[in-house]
Amino acid sequence: MSGPVPARVGRAAKETLLGLIDRATASGWTLSRACVVLGLDRRRAWRWQARRAAGALDDARPGGRAIHGLLPGERDEIVKLFEVWGDIDRSHRKLARRGSYLGRVWVSPSTVDRVLAGHGLKLAGLPRAERAARSPWPDWCEWRPNQLWCWDGTEFGACASAKHAYAIVDVVSKKWIAAHLTAAPDSVAARVLFARALDSEGFLTAELAARLADPDAPPPDGDETPLLVALSDNGPEMRAGDTAKFMAICSIAQHFGRPSTPTGQAWIESLFGHVKTEHPHLETLQDPGDLRRELERVRRHYNTVRLHEAIGYVTPHDEHTGRGGAIRQARRDGLARADAQRRAWHRNRHLQ
Repeated sequence: MSGPVPARVGRAAKETLLGLIDRATASGWTLSRACVVLGLDRRRAWRWQARRAAGALDDARPGGRAIHGLLPGERDEIVKLFEVWGDIDRSHRKLARRGSYLGRVWVSPSTVDRVLAGHGLKLAGLPRAERAARSPWPDWCEWRPNQLWCWDGTEFGACASAKHAYAIVDVVSKKWIAAHLTAAPDSVAARVLFARALDSEGFLTAELAARLADPDAPPPDGDETPLLVALSDNGPEMRAGDTAKFMAICSIAQHFGRPSTPTGQAWIESLFGHVKTEHPHLETLQDPGDLRRELERVRRHYNTVRLHEAIGYVTPHDEHTGRGGAIRQARRDGLARADAQRRAWHRNRHLQ
């Protein structure tokens, strides 16, 4: 070795240089003079001497790790979430929110996707529906639950004796308010559906029930602010005179979409699409009783278990009852807290 000592040398070179310095200082040389002759910076010599005393003269492996990298156990938790909730959530975005929703792991959707890909796992996924253009709402209407209801019907062909199913979904909270299975798609089915929905949401007061029971009951005064807006397409049962009278008595304003434009009622179309895609067995049931019970079970699952992308990956029940904002904020706080914990853990851990 000649000239200045390179920036990186191995253990053997360090031991040789330190040995020369030891013999020189034992012969009366100063450390500084020995370092000048050897072309070694004096501070490096001091560090090497301290590391030799500690038995750590070998250099650590070059490089490092991301200070915000996943902690041990977080990858396993993501895989466990996939095993339990993969068939329900079906996307890495929902699975990431499911982890924070259950208080088990706080990671980003991209992290979930990367960890699952590293384990050779893949979520089923669903094609994303196109975003529908929304029509302006009346001035008196507020953007809150139980102000905008969207309703429509669909068919379950295997159940020939009662294949028509109607449903109402809350546009704001995405809650599936009510469902009704019927043999005939008429105004009677519409009235039964809305009576059931009003009752479940606490709007069916004794006074309103008495008005509905009286076929000659007049509608409320025209100056009264409507209770809510009912969005629908231009089906005959929607525009029927009996339906219009029922809505007027209930103080519900009707809003009709453009003819042959399903995106005008994208909320209810999305509901039916998810229900039929995620629960394909519904279209194989032939008994009306079985189909009715399964629809109610699926409705409870949709409202209280399934995380909804359009409302920030909380359940419709959470959003409908006002808990959605707190859950979304708790996730943001959890992500920040988990990031801080990872950084602290990596800073305090020696590189291996």
